[in-house]
Amino acid sequence: MKTADIAPFFATLQAANPQPVTELEYTSVFELLAAVLLSAQATDVGVNKATRRLFPVANTPQKILALGLEGLESHIKTIGLYRAKARHLMQTCQILMDQHGGEVPRTREALQALPGVGRKTANVVLNCAFGEAVMPVDTHIFRVSHRTGLAPGKNVDQVEAKLMKRVPPQYLVHAHHWLILHGRYICQARKPLCDQCAVSRYCDFKPKTAPA
Repeated sequence: MKTADIAPFFATLQAANPQPVTELEYTSVFELLAAVLLSAQATDVGVNKATRRLFPVANTPQKILALGLEGLESHIKTIGLYRAKARHLMQTCQILMDQHGGEVPRTREALQALPGVGRKTANVVLNCAFGEAVMPVDTHIFRVSHRTGLAPGKNVDQVEAKLMKRVPPQYLVHAHHWLILHGRYICQARKPLCDQCAVSRYCDFKPKTAPA
């Protein structure tokens, strides 16, 4: 993607969705952290189904700890890898209580020190909860960044670094939402829906056309 095309690319996505938000359901910073921690290798739909059962019962570190490990597992067992995720969430809740007064910390370093929280999860919390201009790179963003030519890279760290350099500052806070939603609904993995794409004119990808 040419540098000159990046601003109109994001301006088009912004015009279609001026205030994009994550599709994970949450009502507090802790609920967001818990939902993102549970979302690894799972869909937002699947996570929301589980947290609709969990959060009415336990939506604070204290209440999660009071559930106990087996109690937590019973609420999230529909999610893949639920045993490991339950263990990580319990450990995270204990650290939040012991070291952070039950509050979610606001620095990447402190977030990444929590069990089960990697760089992407930390970036999601920093962006969605605290409004920081950071770039969580998931499978959708990685694919869209490559396919469009926006920010190709060998791994998520390279793609994140390129996006932080190439995305114009005025679009940076919401950029990861636009890219995720675009990858989820239009620029899909198996077959991109180029005929429905509002930003195809800026994209490096050229769909194969059937022979006449």
